[in-house]
Parts: sequence; structure tokens; C-alpha cells
Amino acid sequence: MPDENIGISQTSDQLYKKGLRLEYFTVGYNILEAAAALLLGGIASSIALVGFGLDSIVESLSGGVLIWRLTKGTTLEKEEEEKIERRAQKFVSVTFFILGTYVFVQSVLTLVQNEPPKESPGGIILAMLSLLIMPILAKAKIKVGKQINSRALIADAKETFACAFLSVALLLGLAANYFWGFWQADPLAGFVIVYYLLKEGKENWEGECE
Repeated sequence: MPDENIGISQTSDQLYKKGLRLEYFTVGYNILEAAAALLLGGIASSIALVGFGLDSIVESLSGGVLIWRLTKGTTLEKEEEEKIERRAQKFVSVTFFILGTYVFVQSVLTLVQNEPPKESPGGIILAMLSLLIMPILAKAKIKVGKQINSRALIADAKETFACAFLSVALLLGLAANYFWGFWQADPLAGFVIVYYLLKEGKENWEGECE
């Protein structure tokens, strides 16, 4: 029996370390993505690209919270672990609300100001790269989150999926502007994303995340 407990503990520790590696990658990638998006957005005067870069910064903050959470590992008492888990989950929920509010405001401003951005091939490549990486990363987080029963990690995975949806909106907006001059596609897609972000934020705040 002691040997089995040791084996279970080792397996649990390995899963927490895997979760940490995923979050370290998330933070590192999003910092680079934010820098690239803000630079390209400034060059092209693209609100969508700048917003995408700011989203990446919020993603990095969320990843930092999860790193703090997972660093605690299995060394805590059950009550303390649940307390930290709730704090982390609430913070991730707040980032959903921040993202949703920001995307909504930027989408409205983009339509009202009626100032089409310049073409940005670099932005299109960045959006495609994010669209490729984020779903894979999110699925890996969900798998580990379920294995260690971490609602906060699963909530963060959903936020990573949200980043993929933002990538779709960005890609559609930039591509439509690049190929057809239809720049309004970006803010219109943004309103769909707002619904998703606010819905997930509400569910995670209320502890409905499975």
C-alpha cells in the first residue's frame, strides 16, 4: 500500500509539472505574440492587431496565475488547495470579462471611426500561427486539468480556446481587407467572440466549469 501511494504521488507530481510546462509555454508564446501584434498593429494602424496584442498580454497574466497555482502542487492540505483553486478560477473569470469588454469596445470603435487599417501580411501570418497553436495547447491543458481535477486550469484552457476564436476574427478581418477591401468583417466577428467570452466568464465565476 505505501508503494502504491508513492506511485500515485509521483504520477500526480508529474502531471502538475506537465501543467506547469504548458503554462510556461503559454506565457512565453503570448509575450512574443503580444510584441509582434502590437508592432504590426502600430505599423498598419490596425485596431484589431493592437487588440489582439493586448489580449495576449491578458493571456500571459492568466498563465502567470496558473503557474502560481500549479507551483503549489500537492503539498497543501485539501482545504487550502481548494481555497487557492477558487482564487485562481475567479481571476481567470475576471480576465474573460476584461477580454469581452475590450473586444466589444474595440469592435464598436472600429465601426464608428470608419478608418480602414492598412494591409498587413505579417498580421495574417501571425493569426494563422496562433490559430494553429492555440487549439492544440488548449486541448492539452484540458486533459491535464481533468487529470489533476483543476477547475482553474480547465478555465484557462477555455480562455486559450477563446484566443483561437480571436485569431479567427483577426484572420478574417485582415484577409478580407487584404484581398477584398472589406475591413468591416473584423469588428463584426468580434461581437460573436464577445458573447463567448462573457458566457465563459460567467460560468467560471459561478463555478460551473466541469
